[in-house]
Amino acid sequence: MGKIKVGVVGVGNCFAGLVQGIEYYKKNRTKKNGLMHETLGGYGIEDIEFTSAFDVAADKVGKPLSEAIYADPNYVRWIDSVSSCGKTMVKESPILDGVGVYVVSMINPLKQTKSAEELRKVAIDEIENSGTKVLLNYLPVGSQKATEFWADVSLEAGCAFINCIPVFIASNSTWEKRFREKKLPIVGDDIKAQIGSTITHRTLTKLCLDRGAVIDRTYQINVGGNTDFANMLERERLASKRISKTEAVRSLMPDDSKLQDKDIYIGPSDFIPFLGNTKLAFIRIEGRMFANIPFNMELRLEVNDKANSGGVSIDAIRCAQIALDKGIGGNLKYASAYFMKHPPVQMVDEEARRKLDEWIVETSS
Repeated sequence: MGKIKVGVVGVGNCFAGLVQGIEYYKKNRTKKNGLMHETLGGYGIEDIEFTSAFDVAADKVGKPLSEAIYADPNYVRWIDSVSSCGKTMVKESPILDGVGVYVVSMINPLKQTKSAEELRKVAIDEIENSGTKVLLNYLPVGSQKATEFWADVSLEAGCAFINCIPVFIASNSTWEKRFREKKLPIVGDDIKAQIGSTITHRTLTKLCLDRGAVIDRTYQINVGGNTDFANMLERERLASKRISKTEAVRSLMPDDSKLQDKDIYIGPSDFIPFLGNTKLAFIRIEGRMFANIPFNMELRLEVNDKANSGGVSIDAIRCAQIALDKGIGGNLKYASAYFMKHPPVQMVDEEARRKLDEWIVETSS
């Protein structure tokens, strides 16, 4: 079926985890644990190759992508070397609003001499010349202008767009229409973790509601030690992130019992450097059950934040390629609902998974 040629914007820890995870499965072909789909629409993990890459860090731009994924401040060291990057070199991306004040010293961005328009032309040429067909957005939280820049590049270069961050592109009707009209698929917005705080919180919420209980209050507090969490210390960058995570949980509740803002808190809370890529989530749900008797539950979740991301993006990439093969443009409804926190249409996860699998079979036949 050919290779899936993928470009990435943001050669950070999330992307490093994805690439090294793919290499793990290539080197351990009998080990398929940890995958939601071993093959998807006829595409296996080995069919994904990374043909273009863009970043702003002085330690990554101009370097082979296979080396840049190990450059500081990337902490992922699961595999010593990777084969899916070929000879791809990291090209310069415009900074715009992509670097927060708390991560400047960690990222060491280039002193840019080219305008955004000049870099746009370079990016489009690189994408077209490399044959890239799926563009993966792994920019930092709060990169509104930068994400819109790359969504526009994707449209002009003729790429599918996978928006892994909480800037609303797929869930914005204007942007979605542009992708639909060009018959280019988009999956977004804000990737769910494979086993993360939001999907766990959603599962517990649904459990309570399915068992007839009422939820009165709930919170989710997250801490970590990588650049994502350092970046989110800048609170003004968090508005869309809080909306995305909160609506992912609140959307499961019936209209007559949706929690008011004062009774639900979901969001990143602090940066603890020594945690590295470890993410800690603390979830609490308070409510009432039979005879109006109160209950509460608390959960502590410890996960590797980058394995969580890679385990989902690897399927989103293959869904985007299936859609390209069939000439399907616009939001991929079921892929977005299953893989993303803030899709255009929220669905219960079990239904989204069932509908997605049906769609895969239908479009692959």
